[in-house]
Amino acid sequence: MKIVSLQENLKQGLFVASHIAIKNANLPILNNVLIKAGDGNVKIISTNLEMGIINNVRGKIEAEGAFTVDSKIISDYVNLLPNKKVEIKLSGDNLVISSGNYKTKIKGQSAEEFPLIPTVDKTKCYSAETEAFKKAVGRVLFSASVSESRLELSGVLFNFSKDKLVLAATDSYRLAEKSLAIKNNGQAEEKIIVPAKTLQELIRILSAGSEEENELKIYLSENQIMFSCGNTELISRLIEGQYPDYQQIIPTASKTNVLVDRAELIRAVKMSSLFSKTGINDVNLDFPAGKNIVMVSAVSGQTGESTTEIEAKTSGVDNGVVVNHRYLLDGLNNLDCELVKIEVVDNNTPCVIRPEKDNGYLYVIMPIKQ
Repeated sequence: MKIVSLQENLKQGLFVASHIAIKNANLPILNNVLIKAGDGNVKIISTNLEMGIINNVRGKIEAEGAFTVDSKIISDYVNLLPNKKVEIKLSGDNLVISSGNYKTKIKGQSAEEFPLIPTVDKTKCYSAETEAFKKAVGRVLFSASVSESRLELSGVLFNFSKDKLVLAATDSYRLAEKSLAIKNNGQAEEKIIVPAKTLQELIRILSAGSEEENELKIYLSENQIMFSCGNTELISRLIEGQYPDYQQIIPTASKTNVLVDRAELIRAVKMSSLFSKTGINDVNLDFPAGKNIVMVSAVSGQTGESTTEIEAKTSGVDNGVVVNHRYLLDGLNNLDCELVKIEVVDNNTPCVIRPEKDNGYLYVIMPIKQ
């Protein structure tokens, strides 16, 4: 194997691919990246067995071949090289890297020992605008469960239809749902669960990509998904299982409706959170009828109490709800608007938070029952 490429191209390819290479005592080769030159392409490949990343790097192939080396060592070394041509060639059990007056040998392992990255059939294809997709995922991902005791809740539900994708995530205490427009190449409606870790990695890759790459393609095959954008492909296992029918917990009507300034509400909730009970994280939201205010308060026997009144437009009955301030702030921080709508039934029913101009997003918080 012998290839020549620019330092910036190698640096970008290694940054994208090497992130998921992991230290694994049972399978040390997972700490390596595979560099593969063939069929006119230079590829940098990594896997942690749950997902794999393939990055196509611009370069000239002088001899085909493949080899694996420690991902951190090669990334750190290439990052320190000047932005000039870099030659990489295989010599025995070493990868020889040279650029100008810099030269190094990195010991590695045969590519034959590297785990195979599954191939995903490209007949089922959906596509979305990259920035819109990235924002939509970011607005639901934080609601997925960090525990794997209920595996399906540690992922995000993708509900594909003709021209729309609905994303939903819940940890059973709160729920976020966001819809966005997609292009569908004639597939039937489909529901899948994508691991949250895969989507965190995808957001990192999309954030590192160039702004010119404005289309993300999504391919589905049996229990695998592939995201393709620009020079990079991310392949991941899907979570098997049935996602809960979350629609039934979203209230279809409300008794009190509130329109309030998001920044003011965040400030008031943060103030009251200083006096919430440890481990419960409770803050009270009260909506007195006819007064056009929201009262945000918390009381702690140990630290004291706080009450803040903020102006709002309210309609409906005298009402209130107690919620976890962390969950509430997570939702408010993920709204991209000045004014938020809060819909309340009573203090035992989930309350719904939406942006003032509904853009296909809603956030539901379970109340803390007193």
